[in-house]
Amino acid sequence: MTGDPRTVELVLTPGEAADPVLVRTAALEAAGQAAHADLTHRVLRRSIDARSRPPRIRLRVALDHPAVVERTPTFGPHDVRNAPAVHIVGCGPAGLFCALRAIELGLRPVLIERGKDVRSRRRDLALINREHVVDPDSNYCFGEGGAGTYSDGKLYTRSTKRGDVRGVLDRLVAFGASPDILVDAHPHVGTNKLPGIITAMREAILAAGGEVRFGRRVTDLIVENGRLRGLRTLDGTEMPTDRVVLATGHSARDIFRLLHAKGIRIERKDFALGVRVEHPQAVIDSMQYHCATRDPLLPPASYGLVEQVDGHGVYSFCMCPGGIIAPCATAPDEVVTNGWSPSKRNNPFANSGLVVDTRSLHLPSGALAGMEAQRAVEHLAWRMGGGTQRAPAQRMEDLIAGRVSTDLPDCSYPPGIVSAPLNELLPPPVVQRLRTALVRVGKRMRGYRTNEAVLVAVESRTSSPVRIPRDPDTLEHPEVEGLYPCGEGAGYAGGIVSAAMDGMRVAERIAVRTGRSVAQD
Repeated sequence: MTGDPRTVELVLTPGEAADPVLVRTAALEAAGQAAHADLTHRVLRRSIDARSRPPRIRLRVALDHPAVVERTPTFGPHDVRNAPAVHIVGCGPAGLFCALRAIELGLRPVLIERGKDVRSRRRDLALINREHVVDPDSNYCFGEGGAGTYSDGKLYTRSTKRGDVRGVLDRLVAFGASPDILVDAHPHVGTNKLPGIITAMREAILAAGGEVRFGRRVTDLIVENGRLRGLRTLDGTEMPTDRVVLATGHSARDIFRLLHAKGIRIERKDFALGVRVEHPQAVIDSMQYHCATRDPLLPPASYGLVEQVDGHGVYSFCMCPGGIIAPCATAPDEVVTNGWSPSKRNNPFANSGLVVDTRSLHLPSGALAGMEAQRAVEHLAWRMGGGTQRAPAQRMEDLIAGRVSTDLPDCSYPPGIVSAPLNELLPPPVVQRLRTALVRVGKRMRGYRTNEAVLVAVESRTSSPVRIPRDPDTLEHPEVEGLYPCGEGAGYAGGIVSAAMDGMRVAERIAVRTGRSVAQD
């Protein structure tokens, strides 16, 4: 039991945790309230304890009087048609949540997105998957909803001190996400659910008086005497504005090059490089749940890995149980991988990024050096894949032993994989640290090291290779008044939730500059 006499911690079997009547009874008994049959219960937190054998479900449960009604998250109504405008470049989580928070604070967002709306993007993703055709403006990274829409929708973040995590989750629920994300320790929306949620957000922005403009790639920022005066799009349109939120994502290399060419300061940032590791989901279930067959009331198992090899981090990223490896190139002559899971996580494979920090690569100096190194590896992966979106791949044991795989297992990556020596693709320090980490993990996690696992290259976009500096108080660029770098592309976030929180923070700073209170909701 916790400090609150009517909030209790329960440890139950999966079957018990799935029965709301049993959960309520157990909570009443644990709180010493069994005689109070009128009390209702609410699950505040749910997590899986896979260390137990068999696994258990841990619940934090609150007991309330029937009159206590849990608040349902909502958004609006709002009307900002005549409010001051703020232009937001990019419709990913940073841009969308910046727009929603701006509306709440009495500002009118004008969203400018190079790609297409969330539904129209599907046709371009199908072209990548089936015909290996990459549209530079509409792909897994670019378009309404950003990279997270079609590459998973996991909502777990460690950035709890950077902003309002619950506020992000509440807004997602308000637009259609399952309320389960408010209680799950590792919440997940699912790629199949996110398009509807993103569409509902757009409709709310438009209903409030905001604007959303698709197919508008920003090609220039108009700056005079250190002050932002407007922006220009590819079709030559100029938009006068003195407030621009730059939320273009970690793959908008044209924006990094634009800032560099205009003499607007940017900085090189370390990034990570590696592969996607894919196992049969049954292997991960057996490894994590210590059983031959997973209990159907347990979700497909996940894992997280962190190793230190020669003082450098090797770690898993974006683990997708029951997932699919996705082709995430943003140019026709590169191969990039990521992963996603549907809400049910019911595909037969589990995949995760396994990446190494690049501090040891001794890259040339210069703000764009990391970006160019990233681009070079992705282009080489494209060449090794035959000049298509097929990805170079190698069985796990073959990489460890330094031999080319004579065959490859089935793989979820839609464009297909080809056998290739990954030691000729990835820099030697990266390969050596991957090998060492795989051997160590194999000793600690029985079943992980197996030649049933395939390593698919290249996983190179875990974060931005560039940071756009900003003042820690105003969040403006220190050299350009009115320019607000935001989200993953600016180097201040690493996932849906942290990007969304950063977008909300930027909206609040802009509201303060325009004389609005950030206390209102």
